[in-house]
Amino acid sequence: MANQFLIQGGIPLSGEVEISGYKNAAGAVLSATLLSETPSIIDNLPQVTDVLDQIEILKQMGAGIEWLGPKKIKINPKNINPEKIPIELFEKMRVSVLLVGPLLARFKNFRVPHPGGDKIGLRPIDTHLEALKDFGIKVTEREGFYYFETPENIEGKRIVLKEFSVTTTENVMMFASLIRGRTKIEIAAAEPQVQDTGKILKVMGAEIKGIGTHTIEIEGKEKLHGAEFSICPDLLEAGTLLLAFALTGGEGRIKNVNPEHLIFFLEKMKEIGVDFEVSENEILVKKSPPPNFGGRFKPTKIQVLPYPGFPTDLQPQTSVILTQAQGKSLIHDPLYENRFQYLQELRKMGADIEITDPHRALIFGKTELIGNKVNSTDIRSGAALILAGLVSKEKTLIENVSQIERGYEKIEEKLRKLGAKIEKI
Repeated sequence: MANQFLIQGGIPLSGEVEISGYKNAAGAVLSATLLSETPSIIDNLPQVTDVLDQIEILKQMGAGIEWLGPKKIKINPKNINPEKIPIELFEKMRVSVLLVGPLLARFKNFRVPHPGGDKIGLRPIDTHLEALKDFGIKVTEREGFYYFETPENIEGKRIVLKEFSVTTTENVMMFASLIRGRTKIEIAAAEPQVQDTGKILKVMGAEIKGIGTHTIEIEGKEKLHGAEFSICPDLLEAGTLLLAFALTGGEGRIKNVNPEHLIFFLEKMKEIGVDFEVSENEILVKKSPPPNFGGRFKPTKIQVLPYPGFPTDLQPQTSVILTQAQGKSLIHDPLYENRFQYLQELRKMGADIEITDPHRALIFGKTELIGNKVNSTDIRSGAALILAGLVSKEKTLIENVSQIERGYEKIEEKLRKLGAKIEKI
């Protein structure tokens, strides 16, 4: 099976591109459908492997799955059985942890394997387990499984999270929606995918206040019903494509995007010198001289922060444009220990980078990037290497692109329509 991208760089991109649904939002939205015993219809689903694998997990658990269109699915969760969780598939995906909250709310006692995901450092699910224990749930771990036992008198509680964890917030929201009493989540994450989780839960009949803030209150219901819901646009794909236009000195229109979800990122792009205009659901990237033809971007400091701060999943892509900025830039990403693996790959292409510790790196520009053979270690590092390939001289060969396809829908086809020379081999 083809698992490489071959890119010929140095071509300005132009045209219009439609942003897909947000993969990171799809995980919780699909999981939330399990809280009801009646069907739900989910639209704007991205056709990426992580989403398709999660749907396969639901199917193997006994959910009825019917595709109503290329991005629209009907899910009937009435007959799901947690004992039928496909172990290998569950272990492969980080998003599978989001099944725990809904399954606990419906089935009380069950076991799940350890979830997987990107290999970008320690990603324990301790915050999930601690929050569930605060409800009174007994959690034990043995022989590669987590076992959950829920007491009969379970009710809502005040839950203070240990960090701004997106998936823990989502899990607690889903669980609390279907148990007795009021739950108050403090130190809650506020990311767009968390907001989507709250929105679908409200459509399903849940009573929730504080969506999009760091304090969320949920009044549990005895029963929730199915919903029709459309997933929000992928802010990470939008940010990646904005950088693709800017890096190549191109111009284009990014459609089906919510600029409010990118507010901090867009401010940093202005600071760097990217020229663009924002409307209600579009971003117009204006033409500027590409760096390898005399263009000039400005260095900056990128500090990754919880939403609405700078997103960790746009940090690798932004590092590429900083290799083309005149001067020294600082990247600080405190979230994952191995997030900087991709910087070693950029060095192979000629980038001048000093990794000062596992969470900080200095990027010195501008440097001319030269095509080379590089490896995609996770979704966002792969996106960064695509951007480097688009701006580099000579050809770039990116290996392990199945990682990229976990989070980007037909990215090579979208780039080709914009004029890029990229092929899957």
